[in-house]
Amino acid sequence: MRSAIRSGRLRALCIAAAWLLFGSQAAAQTSPQALLAAARAQIGVTTSYDPAYRHLDYPGGDVPSETGVCTDVVIRAFRAVGIDLQVLVHEDMRRDWQAYPKLWGLSRPDRNIDHRRVPNLQMFFARHGHSLPRSMDSAKYRPGDIVTWRLPSGAPHIGIVAEPRDAGRPWVVHNIGAGTQEEDVLFAYPITGHYRYPPLR
Repeated sequence: MRSAIRSGRLRALCIAAAWLLFGSQAAAQTSPQALLAAARAQIGVTTSYDPAYRHLDYPGGDVPSETGVCTDVVIRAFRAVGIDLQVLVHEDMRRDWQAYPKLWGLSRPDRNIDHRRVPNLQMFFARHGHSLPRSMDSAKYRPGDIVTWRLPSGAPHIGIVAEPRDAGRPWVVHNIGAGTQEEDVLFAYPITGHYRYPPLR
C-alpha cells in the first residue's frame, strides 16, 4: 500500500513538472496574435454561462466547451497555445499559498476551481507576467493583453484585449453571460487590472 501511495505521488510530481516545463517553453513562443485567435475561436462554440463548481481532470481539465465563465475564455485560449493555467496556478498556489486571496474559506489549493477565479488569475499574472498601469488611454492596450474589471454587481470579470475597431477603442473577447463574444467593453466597467503574459513579449 505504501509503495502504491509513493508511486502515485511520484507520478503526480512528474506530471506537474512536465507541465511546468512545457508551459515555460510554450510561454517563450506564444504570440499575442495566436492567443487572440484562440480566444476568438470560442465565439459561437461557447454559447452560455454556467458558474457551477465541477470536478475536472488534471492536467487539462475543462468544463463542456459550450459553456463556462469569463475565466474559461482565458484558460482555453492559453491552453490552445500550450500554456495550462490550471497547472500553473495550482502549482504556484501550492508553493506560496499565502500569496493568494483568501475569499472562499479554503485552507488549501483546489485544482478544480482555483484557476477559474478572477482574483487568483490576477495574482498569478501579477506574479509571473507584467502588471501594467490601469489606463483610460486606448493606446496602452495591445491585442492579447489581459484585463480585469469590477462589474456593477461587484463581481470580478476578465477578458482578452482585441484590436481597435471604428471608434478607436480596443475590443474585448469575453463571456459576461451570453457565451464568448467580442465586444466594445474595454472602458464599460472600472478596470481593476491590466496584464501581459507571457512576460517575454
